[in-house]
Amino acid sequence: MENLLFYYLLIANAGGLLLCAIDKWKAKRHAWRIPEKVLFGTAFLGGGLGVWGGMYLFRHKTRHWNFVLFIPLIVLSESAALFWLLLWYR
Repeated sequence: MENLLFYYLLIANAGGLLLCAIDKWKAKRHAWRIPEKVLFGTAFLGGGLGVWGGMYLFRHKTRHWNFVLFIPLIVLSESAALFWLLLWYR
């Protein structure tokens, strides 16, 4: 179970980072953008660290208060849930 969870989180976070990179690339070219709800959904489904890292790595969405406030809160709550889950199943 731990291996499956590890790989899921790895893929989710890589996806979140990739989505931020693609959205920043599209923003620079004035192209169709990835909706904010997709970025938040990815963060909520386990990719919070990837989205948070992508925000600052690509300087993307760092002026939007909802991203600056809620993405770290999602990461913190998911980290607490993961910590509890791993302790519970050991």
